[in-house]
This record gives sequence, C-alpha cells and structure tokens, in this order.
Amino acid sequence: MKLKDIATYLGGTIVGDETTDISRIRGIDDADEGDLTFLANPRYRSRLATTRASAILVAPGTEEPGQTLLVVDDPYVALARALMLLYPETHEKVGVSEAASIHPTAVIGDGTSVYPGVCIGRGAKIGQGVVLYPGVYVGDESTVGDGSVLYARVTVYRRCRVGKRVVLHSGVVVGSDGFGFAKPGRENIKVPQVGYVQIDDDCEIGANTTIDRGALGATWIQRGVKIDNLVQIGHNVVIGEKSIIVALVGISGSTTLGKGVIVGGQAGIAGHLTIGDHVMIAAQSGVHKDIPAGDIVAGSPQMSHREWLRTQASLPQVPKLRKEMAALKARMTQLEEKQINSRKGSRE
Repeated sequence: MKLKDIATYLGGTIVGDETTDISRIRGIDDADEGDLTFLANPRYRSRLATTRASAILVAPGTEEPGQTLLVVDDPYVALARALMLLYPETHEKVGVSEAASIHPTAVIGDGTSVYPGVCIGRGAKIGQGVVLYPGVYVGDESTVGDGSVLYARVTVYRRCRVGKRVVLHSGVVVGSDGFGFAKPGRENIKVPQVGYVQIDDDCEIGANTTIDRGALGATWIQRGVKIDNLVQIGHNVVIGEKSIIVALVGISGSTTLGKGVIVGGQAGIAGHLTIGDHVMIAAQSGVHKDIPAGDIVAGSPQMSHREWLRTQASLPQVPKLRKEMAALKARMTQLEEKQINSRKGSRE
C-alpha cells in the first residue's frame, strides 16, 4: 500500500514522502526498506536515527531529519489498526462439513463454517458467519452469536450463551461445573451446578481458559472483556465491560469485577468480593477483601500500591536492620548490667 493510503485510514499526517510503498510492519530494530515501524515507548527514541524502515508511526511533536514519519495521536493504537489493515484475519469458508455431528434440531446460520469433527447438540443455535474449527463442541441449547470464531477443541457446555464477534481460542472451556461441595474435606457432597455462562459481544478468551457455569444463575463476562490464556473463572463471577484479565489469574466464585478492571498475571482473587470500576491489581497479588473504584493494589495480601512499593524498598534492608537490632540489644544488655552493678556497689 502507499503510505498516503495508510495515513488516510489512520487519520495521521505524513512528514516526508507520502508515495512510499509499504508492504510489511516490523519492529524498529528489524525493519527494512518497505516496512512500516512504530515508536510507542520514548526510551527507544534513539532508534529513530538508525532504523531502516521506510516509515515510522510516531506521536505528535516527534522529529527526525531524514526519516519519513507518520504522525498519529497514539502510535500503539495506530499500530493495531495498521496491522488489521495489512494483515486482515481471514477464515476460509468451508460450509458445513459432512464429517461434523449436528443434531437435527440445531439451527445453523447462513455463511457459517463448520469443520470436520465439530459436534453441535440438541437445540443449539449457531448464528450467521460463525467459524467452528475442528473438534469444537457446542452443547444442547447453547447459542453462538453472529461472526464469532471458536478455534480447535473449544468446548461450550449446555445452555451457555456466546455473543456476537466473540473469539474463543483453542482449548477454552465454557460452562464446566463450578467447584461446589458441601462439607468440604469431610464428605465432599457435590452441589449440582445448574446455571450457565453468558459471554457478551466482542469478548476474546485466551487458550485453555476455563469459565465455570453458575451454581444458580449466570457467570457473566460482559461486553468487550479480554481474557488471556490459562485463566480460571469460578461460578457466578461477573466481569465488567472492557476489563482485562492477564494470564494465570484465578477468580473465585461469586466475585464481581466492575468496568475497566485490569488484573495482572498470576493474581488470585478470593470469592464473594466486589472489585470497583477501573481498579488495577498488580501481578501476583492476593486479593482478600473488597477494593473501591479506582484503587491500585499490589502484594499478597493486598495493600495499596504505594504501601507495597515502600514495603518492597524496605525488604533489602532487613538483614542489615537485624544486625543493627542485635547490636542494640547487646548494648542495652551491657548497660543494664552496668546499672545493676552500680546499684549493688552503692548499697555496699
């Protein structure tokens, strides 16, 4: 594509040759002639002078003589849009394979691709333009909305609801039983999980993530949520719109996350909690109590991020402080002994 066409699509301004041909997008160190690259982090500013890229996405106010720049409001957002333009995600339209197992009562929308090995249960409804890759299972009375993509070996249990334009990566399990047992550790009486999972429009769920069905009612993943690989979401959890959940997070049952919450990798969140809108939870945090809207927490157990930073800064000083405390204790013992001996001498 011509750079000027990319600039029009991104709403950017060109400083340099607008007729430059662009065929690929590559990182700033690897880019060569014909490549578009980007500068989103200021600490890589020095790379502008040395990159061989034909054009560079930059923020307003960036200058570099001799380089062709495409100035945009947010280079990282522009990069995402440029990648979609130059590398469009395409799915081959294969129709409905005869090697798929589809219950006679299931409904398949127009333009849907059903690959060999797919199994669709009784009363299931698959929307228009859906792609079901090999090994996908959609259970009885479940629904998959228009334009959704379920990659290989995705499992959607009975009566679950997947919205429009949802992407479920390989190995995702939607609607497995929540972990509910009465008299745990003694009799382990299973509590039947009779609810469902609802995934709203425009969500993306990473590979091998599991979302348990509600014990009663719904486990609800709201519109625009993005969940990384290997995440465990317990029964009756609610995750608010446009939240981000990074890999290896575990969220226990009946916890509610507000809108725009960001949870760092390997964080663990206890059950029956309320996490407010736009909360940020640092990686490896252990969340054990409610968090008000807008707070930033870290550590295990959780504390304010500022407090956690102070605590972490103090930890390297602990060995030195122990030595100093031991020396002070010895000194105090010596002083006490001197005082005792002095009092004895005065009485004698």
